[in-house]
Amino acid sequence: MLENTDTAMLNFDEDRFRSIQGGAVALGGPLRDAIGELLDRGARNLFFLGAGGAGVLMLPAAQLVQRSTGFPVHLLKAAEVMATGWSELGRDSIVVIPSLSGSTSESIDVLRFSQEKGATVIALTGHQDSPVAQAADLNFTNFAEDDTSSESFYLQSLFIALALLDRLEGADRFDAVAAELSALPEALIAIKRSFEPRARELAEQIKNESYHVITGAGATWTQAWYYGTCILEEMQWIRTRPIHAADFFHGTLELVEPGVSVMIFKGEDDARALTERVEAFLPRVTDKSIVLDAAGFELPGVSAPTRALISHILIATVLERLSAHLEVVRDHPLTTRRYYKRVAY
Repeated sequence: MLENTDTAMLNFDEDRFRSIQGGAVALGGPLRDAIGELLDRGARNLFFLGAGGAGVLMLPAAQLVQRSTGFPVHLLKAAEVMATGWSELGRDSIVVIPSLSGSTSESIDVLRFSQEKGATVIALTGHQDSPVAQAADLNFTNFAEDDTSSESFYLQSLFIALALLDRLEGADRFDAVAAELSALPEALIAIKRSFEPRARELAEQIKNESYHVITGAGATWTQAWYYGTCILEEMQWIRTRPIHAADFFHGTLELVEPGVSVMIFKGEDDARALTERVEAFLPRVTDKSIVLDAAGFELPGVSAPTRALISHILIATVLERLSAHLEVVRDHPLTTRRYYKRVAY
């Protein structure tokens, strides 16, 4: 059985978390400079080409730019791009490759593929001495581990998006948002601490559930997919059905009945109404629903527009607390794998 310690937060190193998220915030300026320089050199589009969870975590940033500018931004699966090609990927492209380990085979391969096409590759890595970090044209390393990487990657990609918005649209938001986010690492720790009792209760509540429907919209949809796929499925071997709130009523609702667990992640952006529609429907069909609402977490000094940009980060940071308790009450360490990096595939 995993040890349940008497610390304020179960199996949590505050100093490590503070350092990692502080490191992500500190990369804001360098990332802005890099994007600005590449735009000055004639960059005409940007590709987020990651693999697995790290790749999906780029979605909120990609959509932020897509919704606000006409600058072509693509978020694609690295392996598929290499298999099928993409005509716009070339000499005038910026390619962003997030890779925590820096050793994922698809990330290494798509880096070489992109450079062969003439693109400039920016790597976001967790390890300076990794193959991806060493081969990239520009590398930004911020050490992180699985339990701290979501917030770090979300922040780094947000800074890339804001840099594009400022340059392309004259948005003049980067400095203001960066200033508000300077205290975010400490604020996230406070949010985790306040959520700890509920995390413990939720872990006990769902420890025997074998299946969850998980939904979100806007930026929280990314976290719904990520938590279902990369945490509950990969790290806890629990079956999930991540579904965008806009699609919930186009098929998935027929799977919901009394006893079926549904998780809703609510953000503070314009897509919030889509999750509220699901939330209003659920009491009619199931007695097992969990709602995590970013609006319920205190963030002193952070404006409403900035809160809307980071709802998924707030949801991610409290879900880490749920995961910490789940591995204890289910006696299933988050590091246990059957296949991932254990066998050839």
